[in-house]
Formats: sequence, C-alpha cells, structure tokens
Amino acid sequence: MFGNYLIGLREGLEAGLVVCILVAYLVKTGRRDALRPVWTGIAIACALSLAFGAALEFGSQELTFEAQEMLGGSLSIIAVGLVTWMVFWMRRTARHLRTELHGRLDTALAMGTGALVATAFLAVGREGLETALFVWASVRASGEGSSAPLVGVLLGIATAILLSWLFYRGALRINLSKFFTWTGGMLVVVAAGVLAYGVHDLQEARFLGGLGNKAFDVTSTIPPDSWYGTLLKGVFNFQADPTVLQVTVWALYLIPTLALFLAPVGFRRSVRTTDQKAQKTTDEKAGSTGGGARDDDGTGRDGERLRDGTR
Repeated sequence: MFGNYLIGLREGLEAGLVVCILVAYLVKTGRRDALRPVWTGIAIACALSLAFGAALEFGSQELTFEAQEMLGGSLSIIAVGLVTWMVFWMRRTARHLRTELHGRLDTALAMGTGALVATAFLAVGREGLETALFVWASVRASGEGSSAPLVGVLLGIATAILLSWLFYRGALRINLSKFFTWTGGMLVVVAAGVLAYGVHDLQEARFLGGLGNKAFDVTSTIPPDSWYGTLLKGVFNFQADPTVLQVTVWALYLIPTLALFLAPVGFRRSVRTTDQKAQKTTDEKAGSTGGGARDDDGTGRDGERLRDGTR
C-alpha cells in the first residue's frame, strides 16, 4: 500500500504543481478570463487518464490468461521505462519548471482559447497517463483482488491535492529539488519490483523461459498472507519465491539506476572537471612541443597548424 501511496503522492503532486503554476501566473498577470480554458484542458486530461485506466483494467479481463499475462508484463516494462525517464527528467528540470510553463502559457495566450486548452491538457495529461499506467501495473504486482493498492493510490492523490492547495495559498514551502530526489529514489525501488513482476508475467505467458528455475523460496519463513509478507509485498513488491531471471533483472535495473539517480550532479561535475584537467594537460604538452626547436623545413609550423585545425 505504501508503494502505491507514494505513486499517487508523487505523480499527483507533479500534476498539482503544474496546475498551481498555470493558475497563479494567469491570476497575477490579470488574465482570469483564460482560467476557464485552462480548467477545461485539465478536466479533459483527468477524464482521459481515468478512461485509460478503466480500459486497461476492464479490457484485459476479456483476454485469455496467457494474453493477460503478456499484456500485463509488456505494459509493466513500459511503465517502468516511463517512470524512470520521468524521475530523471523531473530532477533535472524541477528548478526551471515554472519558467518553462510560463513560456508555454505566454505562447498559448497569444494564439487563443484552443491553444490554452491544449497547453493545460498536455501539461497535465502526460502525468495522468503515466500515473494510470504505472498504478495499473503496480496494483497488478501488489496482488489481485485486494483494494489496499487502490486505496493507497487514492490517499496519495488526496494528499497531493491538499499539498498543492497549501502550496498555492502560500501556506506551505516545499524544497522541490529535495522532495523529488527522495521520492524519486523510493519510486525507483518500487519500479524495480514492478519490473520484476512484469518479467514474471512474461514467463507465465511463456514468452520468457525459466519459470521453474527459482532463485530462492522463503515462503515458509515469510508467508505471503502474513502481515509482514503483505507489508513487504505492498512496499517493495517482494516475492517470496522469485525466479533467477526476476532477481537478475531486478538487480541489473535497481543498482545502476539508483546509483545514477542519487548522485548525478556530483558525478557530472567530477567528469567535467576531469575532462577539463585532461584538456589542459594536453594543451600544455602541445604548447611545449610547439615552442621547441623547429626544423628549417617548417615542421614546427605544420604542427601548430595541425593543432589549430584539430581545435
């Protein structure tokens, strides 16, 4: 349930902040007449996201078991890819999100009502569709027939709406960079579990082999129906008897993705500094070589021209 709550909170707050930025900008610039098209675009985006989620849930019930598993596994992997891209993108652009949205809104205001509706729809619709897909995949991974995952998602979205309203009213200050870093890291852990479950679906659909090759089996120690088994399942999508392929894919995704996500800024600075030092050393060596004795046939000048051309 916690993992699904985190999804609802994270995705809901992203959409909520986008709405706050759009509405606040229109109010502060005296363009309240443009609020109706913006709310119309937001409503269409929400309706489309709900319809997409309903289509996934009810449409898949008409398929055969293997087709359901194939669809579920494929969409789970796609959802993990989208969420991974989203958490990296949001951490990189969180500081500039306001400026980017203001620029889009200025362009839409100049173009007219239809452009305003489209701008609001695209800004919120992307978050809504990603949320619907990832929530559907996560609910499947958390266990069929239980209302706890859906309750967790709804509670997360309700919390996000409250936080967004407080943020808009100025009653709450949020360090967006830290918030999206910590929640993004936890979401990567949740995504790793969804990815492993998606691989298991593909194995049950007989698209991938190795279904009977178990990495370990601790069902006697951690019964799936116990409170702690349910807790591990809800938070980390833990499976007591995963296959070797599931564990391999889980580790290959989680370890490098989490390492890159939690320390990307310092890593980039370190690489940039190393490249600059290496370039400086190369230039110094090239300069010392060019400043040495030169043959009468102009070899030194040719070397200088070659370095200039390379630079």
